[in-house]
Amino acid sequence: MSWANESIIEDFVLLGFSDQPWLEFPLFVVFLTSYIVTIFGNFNIILVSRLDPKLHTPMYFFLTNLSVIDLCYITCTVPQMLVNLRSIRKVISYGGCVVQLFMFLALGATECVLLPVMSFDRFVAICRPLHYSVIMHQRLCLQLAAVAWIIGFGNSVWLSILTLQLPRCGHYVIDHFLCEVPAMLKLSCVDTTANEVELFFVSVIFHLVPLTLILISYAFIAQAILKIQSAEGRQKAFGTCGSHLIVVSLFYGTAISMYLLPPSPHSKDPRNMVSLFYGIIAPMLNPLIYTLRNKEVKEAFKRLIKRFYLTKN
Repeated sequence: MSWANESIIEDFVLLGFSDQPWLEFPLFVVFLTSYIVTIFGNFNIILVSRLDPKLHTPMYFFLTNLSVIDLCYITCTVPQMLVNLRSIRKVISYGGCVVQLFMFLALGATECVLLPVMSFDRFVAICRPLHYSVIMHQRLCLQLAAVAWIIGFGNSVWLSILTLQLPRCGHYVIDHFLCEVPAMLKLSCVDTTANEVELFFVSVIFHLVPLTLILISYAFIAQAILKIQSAEGRQKAFGTCGSHLIVVSLFYGTAISMYLLPPSPHSKDPRNMVSLFYGIIAPMLNPLIYTLRNKEVKEAFKRLIKRFYLTKN
């Protein structure tokens, strides 16, 4: 049988928590709850950002893009996980695995580019407030968002092809909860050193470089905030920047531990657990962080609810 024919199989087996069946029902409840909260939270951010005129600003335009990414993130992973947690056969079709692999890579890379764009927006707003509307005009915002999506999906096409073209020699059992590059590389029956090196350098470009740019931006932002005379002004600046910094820490902290740290010698790679946080918990926390810490969003929610009841009555 040729390698090309061996690569064409109907299903992959996702081991997940199959060695700990007592965990499956509690995890089903946790993941289902996370899924519902993520859908509700991110959808509300998108809705309020579009319906409230006071939030028609670059900051909330980029936040809407982040919410769309989080919605897609959790939708491409959690439904299949929920099905497998309540099934005896924990499988995913070849086509479903390809889509999951592609979308997980694309959305992750897009967020890697979008987060430094959001920090640049905060840099301009705080360090160049008089020129903010001139610099962050609508066309530039659309271009920056488009570049983030194009780079993210372009990177995913390249890495997905490199990963899927590897011969597996009949191996179809994935020791993971989802179809992800490191787990897929383990199925190959040939030397994957070149693929691992490529993945490492791509991870450096998409994780360490943007994180460095974000830290540089916030160094200038911190200097500008300390020069603000008004305590209320400093508090507002720290509030909007603080939410973004928390999201940055959650995202890059988990991403770096997944893709840049060496794999564990143990049978159960702890990076599998990290990917759960990266792909499920973080998208749920993002809208909570931005709504609970952001006075503008909370006031916009109140205005939207008030408008709804007035039109209803």
